[in-house]
Amino acid sequence: MKNTIIFCVLFLLSSQISGQQGSSDTITYKNLGEVIVTTNRLSVPIKVNPGAVTLVGTQVLSTMPRSVAVDEALRLVPGVRIDNQANGSRVHLSIRGQGILSERGLRGIKVLIDGIPVNDPTGFASDLYDVEWSALNRIEVFRGPSASLYGGGANAGILNIKTPDGGDRPVNGSVYSSFGSNGFFKALAQLDGTVDKIKYRVTYSNFGGDGYRFHTAFRGEIFSEKMTWQPDEKVKITQILTVSQYFNQNAEGLNLSQLNDPRQANPDAIPCNEYQKTKRITNGVVSEFKIRDNQDIQLTGFLKVTDYKEPGSSAVQYRSFVTPGGSVQYNGKWGGGTVWNYLSAGIDFQFQGIEEYKVPNIKVPTRTEEIGQISMDVKEGDVLLANQTINQRSAGVFLVDRFELSSKLNAMFSLRYDMMSNKLVDKMDRPQLLSGTADFKNVTARFGLAYNLNTSFNFYANIGQGYLPPATEELMNNPVSFGGFNKDLKPATSLGEELGIRGYAGNSLYYDFTLFHMDTENDFYRYRMPSRPLETFYGNVGSSYRTGIEAFINWTPVKDLTFQLAYTWSDFRYASPDSIKGNWLPNSPAHQLYADASYKFAGHFEIGLSTEFQSKWFIYTDKVHSNVSQDGFNLYHARFSYNFKLGGIKAIASLYGKNLTDKQYIAFTEPDPDGNSYQPSARRELFVSIKFLF
Repeated sequence: MKNTIIFCVLFLLSSQISGQQGSSDTITYKNLGEVIVTTNRLSVPIKVNPGAVTLVGTQVLSTMPRSVAVDEALRLVPGVRIDNQANGSRVHLSIRGQGILSERGLRGIKVLIDGIPVNDPTGFASDLYDVEWSALNRIEVFRGPSASLYGGGANAGILNIKTPDGGDRPVNGSVYSSFGSNGFFKALAQLDGTVDKIKYRVTYSNFGGDGYRFHTAFRGEIFSEKMTWQPDEKVKITQILTVSQYFNQNAEGLNLSQLNDPRQANPDAIPCNEYQKTKRITNGVVSEFKIRDNQDIQLTGFLKVTDYKEPGSSAVQYRSFVTPGGSVQYNGKWGGGTVWNYLSAGIDFQFQGIEEYKVPNIKVPTRTEEIGQISMDVKEGDVLLANQTINQRSAGVFLVDRFELSSKLNAMFSLRYDMMSNKLVDKMDRPQLLSGTADFKNVTARFGLAYNLNTSFNFYANIGQGYLPPATEELMNNPVSFGGFNKDLKPATSLGEELGIRGYAGNSLYYDFTLFHMDTENDFYRYRMPSRPLETFYGNVGSSYRTGIEAFINWTPVKDLTFQLAYTWSDFRYASPDSIKGNWLPNSPAHQLYADASYKFAGHFEIGLSTEFQSKWFIYTDKVHSNVSQDGFNLYHARFSYNFKLGGIKAIASLYGKNLTDKQYIAFTEPDPDGNSYQPSARRELFVSIKFLF
C-alpha cells in the first residue's frame, strides 16, 4: 500500500504541471517541426508523425551507471518492459506486452543499428550484444504495430539506434572506466574525427561482472568501426564493422522454497554448467544516392557471422549462423505550397544458414577445494542428439506514402507483402528423418493521421495490422524430438488502434500521452515438459487483448532543474479459449513508473534522484494458477557527477547508487510449470566512473 501511495502522489503531481514545456536529452522540443524521426522509413517531423515515438538522447545515455544493457537506456520510455536476467547484457524486452514470453532475445521488435537490422529472416533478434550503449547518438523507440514497415519483426514496434559519425576536428577521443558492486567493471576507448570528406569513429569496450546471484558472471567485448564518405551532396556511403563476443552464466529461476537464499542458483544450473556464449562479426554498407532534388535511392547490404554455444540441462547446443541481406529503397517528393506527397517504396531481403548439432550434457562431480563445495565439471557425450541444417530466407515489398494535406494535417499509409521460408535438413542416421519446411506469407497495412492544432498541441491516430510468424527459436525448439521443426506453430495476427496527443505548454513542459488497444489471434504461449526440464517450448494458445495508456512528461521549471516521468498502465489478458479467458498475460504489471529529477549547480556539478515502481503481476497462463501473483516493488536511485578539466582535458567523474534502501525484491518471473519462476534482483549497488574527453 505504501508503494501505491508513493506512485499515486508522483503521478498526480506530474498531472498538475501539464500546462508547460521543455526539452529532453539534448533533443529540443520547443519547435517540434525541427525534431525529425526516420523510423517510418521517411524523414518525418515529430509534430506530424502519426504514431507514438520516444527519442532517447545523450543526456539519458550519458547518465547510465553501467552502460552494458538496454534497460538503462530505455528507462524513461513508456510502454516498454525490460527484465535484466543477471545484471548483464542479457535481457527480456517487450513493447506493449508483445514479446513478453520470450525466454531470450526479442520477438516482434525490429532493431536497426545505423540502418543494419539485428533481426534474422524470421524477425527474431537473438540479443543486443553488438550495441555499445555509452557511445550512441540517440535511439528512436517507435511503439505499436509496424509490420507494414518492416515485416513480422516489427509487430510490437521498432528500436532505431543511431551512432555518431565523427567529430568535426581531425582527432577527438575519450577514455572511460567504471567499476562497482558485485565485481562489475568496464573500460572503453573511442577515437573519432573528420579528415577531408571522411568521418570516422572507432570504439572498443571490455566489461564484466560476477552478478548478484551465484553462477551469473558475465564478460563482454565490443569493437566497432564506422566510416562515412560524402564526396558531394549527391553521394553518401557509410561502412560499418562490429565484432562482439559475450559470455554469461545462467543461474535459472528459483522456486518459492529457495527464496530464503535469493543469491543461490537453481540446483540444476551449476551441475549442468549452464551458460550462453556468443561471438559475432557484422559488416555493413549503407549508401544514399541523390537522383534529383526530389528523389533518391538508398542501398543497404550486410553480412553477419555468428557462433553460439549453450549447455543446457539435457544437451549442449552448438550453432553457427551466416546471415547476409540487404534492402533497396526509393524515395520521392512532389507537390507545392502546403500540399506535398512523400513516397517511399522498395524491398528488404535476407537469408540465413544455420548449422546446429546437440550432444548429451554429462555431469561429472569434482571437488573444488577453494570454496569447499561440491561442483560439477561438464563433459560432453559423443552421441549426437541432433545434427541439422536450416536455410531461411525472407523478402518484403513495401510502400509508404505520406500526404501533407495542409500545414496542419498529415496522413500516412503503409502497405507490405512478406514471404518467408524455412527449410530443415536432418543429417541424423535414423529411420524417420525430421527434415521439413515451414513457409509463411502475409499482407499488412497501416493508416494514420496527425493534426497540428497549434504550436502547443499535436493529435495523432492510427490503425494497423500486426503479423508475428514463428521465429527461429520457437521453430527449432521441437517438443517431439531433439531436432526438427515444431510443426504445430501458426503465425499470430493482430489489429491495433492508437490515439495520442503531444506538445508543449508555456516555456517549460513537453508531454506525450497515448491510448492504445490491440486484439491478437493465435497468440503464443510457452510451456515445459517433465521429460526435458529447463527447456522451453512454444504453442498457439488462442486470442488476447492489450489495452493501455502511456505517458511521458519532461518539465524544466527553472534553468538547470529537470523532472522527467514515464508511466504505463496496462490491461493485458487472454480472450480465449474459455479455460483461460480473463487471465492476465504473465509478467505484465498494471502499473509501471519511472520518475527522475536532475539539478545542475555551481557550473560543474549535477545531482539526480529517481524512483522506479512496478505494481504486482501474475505468473502463470493456466486457470489453476491464475491467481498466483508476485508483489511489485518501489526502488530509489541517486547519482552525482562532477565536470572538471585536467591539463586542458575535460573530465567527468560520477557516483551512482542503485536501490538505495537495500530492498530485496523479485525483478521478474517466468511462467514455468516446474515452479522455478522467480528471478531475484540485486540489493543495494554502488558504481563509480570517470571519463576523459580530448
